[in-house]
Amino acid sequence: MKDKTINIEGTSIGIITNNNVDDFICLTDMAHANEGESRAADIIKNWLRNRYTIEFLGTWKEINNPNFKVVESDHFKIKQVYQALC
Repeated sequence: MKDKTINIEGTSIGIITNNNVDDFICLTDMAHANEGESRAADIIKNWLRNRYTIEFLGTWKEINNPNFKVVESDHFKIKQVYQALC
């Protein structure tokens, strides 16, 4: 559910507010704007497979989640890098 939207170059991008503190921008809306609805899922999947995205998300989780399992995250990162090289 989108709380509000912003309009960027003629495209509506949804924003969700969490507890009146955090705003989250809809990546799907952004992907639709660039490539159309049929390719939006592929764009997001490819972005989530990117090594730098995985490292960023791991770092973000370490900072914001006191229960985050760093060791398990490292194993996941290594697996992703190995798959990318093969």
